[in-house]
Amino acid sequence: MARVTVHFHGTPKEKAHRELIDMYAKRLKSRGVKLEFHSDKLSMRAYVGRLNKLKGNVVLLDEGGETMDSIEFSKRVGLWKMETVETHLAIGPAEGWPKDEDLSGNPRLSLSPLTFPHEMASSMLVEQLYRATEILRGSEYHKA
Repeated sequence: MARVTVHFHGTPKEKAHRELIDMYAKRLKSRGVKLEFHSDKLSMRAYVGRLNKLKGNVVLLDEGGETMDSIEFSKRVGLWKMETVETHLAIGPAEGWPKDEDLSGNPRLSLSPLTFPHEMASSMLVEQLYRATEILRGSEYHKA
């Protein structure tokens, strides 16, 4: 089974978001989902360079990316976990992904057609990953 790794550009400055992300990180640890925080002092060019060197699939979180509901997302997570290579979900900076960097070959995923603050989107992503693993387990967490 492959692992899913979430890459954050910087750690959340809002305590509430940090605590929420930490809570879901603990829940996800045994489910093959890992979180990595990269320094926000890392230039965007360097961050993109690190992402481009990763082995496996790199999916960029982007407001213009593909949208899906929680059930569809859980199916995608299930497929990622069945692959032989790791899947990396990358959250960019608050300003979004730069247009001048080489990111055109990466698939993009949107959490919603609505716009959210960067830190809230980070919290929402880890919650949706937890929800996806609960849906795959058949638990009562997802009440749709």
